[in-house]
Amino acid sequence: MTHVVVTGGGSGIGRAAALLLAAEGSAVAVLDRDRDAAAAVAEAAADSPGVVWPIECDVAQQADVSAAFDEAEARLGSVRGLFAAAGVDLSGFAHEMTVARWHEVLAVNLTGTFLVAREAIRRMVAVGRGGAIVLCSSPAAQVAFAGGMSAYAASKGGVSALTRSLAVDYAPHGIRVNALVPGATETPLMWASVAEDERPEMRRVVEAEIPLGRLADPIEPATAAVWLLSDGASYVTGSHLACDGGILAKASISV
Repeated sequence: MTHVVVTGGGSGIGRAAALLLAAEGSAVAVLDRDRDAAAAVAEAAADSPGVVWPIECDVAQQADVSAAFDEAEARLGSVRGLFAAAGVDLSGFAHEMTVARWHEVLAVNLTGTFLVAREAIRRMVAVGRGGAIVLCSSPAAQVAFAGGMSAYAASKGGVSALTRSLAVDYAPHGIRVNALVPGATETPLMWASVAEDERPEMRRVVEAEIPLGRLADPIEPATAAVWLLSDGASYVTGSHLACDGGILAKASISV
C-alpha cells in the first residue's frame, strides 16, 4: 500500500485528492491545521480499500511538519508521495498591505510548501526507492489578476520556481516533482476574501471569464494531482499541469 501525505487535506482540492487516493487503495496521511476537518476525511474514507490517518499540522511551523511526518511514517510506513495542497489567500493591494500579512501568505504558501517538500525528500532519499511530489501552484504564478493579489501571486511564483529546482536536483534519486495549476475551484479558499453578499456577483464575473464557463469541482484538479503522483506519470517531472478551465490559454481582452 503506497503511503501519500496530503497537506491541506481537510478541505477543497486536498480533501478530494485524499479521498481519491484512499479509494485507489493508498494509505493517506491527511495533514491540516483543523484536526476535526482532517478527521472528517478519515471518516468519509472509512469504507475505502485504503486508509486515511488525520494529523493536525501547521505547515508553516518546522516542528509541526517534522512531527507530522514522524507520526505519518509510524502509522503508515515510508512516505512515497506528497501532495502539498495547503494554502491561504489573503488579498490586499501592495500599498496597503502590512508586512505581517505578506509574511503570513508566504509562510504558508511558499515556506510551508518548502518545509513539507524538504521533509518528504529527506525521507525518500534515505529509503532510496524514489517517490513523487506534487506542489500546488496557480495561474497567478504566470499571469496577473487584478484585485490585490501580489502576495498570493508572489508565493505561487515561488512554488513554481521551487518545483523546477527540486525536479532537477532530485531526479537522480528517482524523485519526481511536478506542480498542479488549478484555476478557480469551488473551495473555501476561493471565497475566503469575498464577503458573502458579494459572492453571487463575483461568481458571475469569474465564470464569464473562464473559457469552460464554470468553476471546477475539487475532484477535477484532484484527479490531475493523483495522476501526477501515479506511475502513469513516470516520465513527467519539472512540469506544470494546468487544470484551469482554459484561463491560461485566453487573452486578457474579452469580446
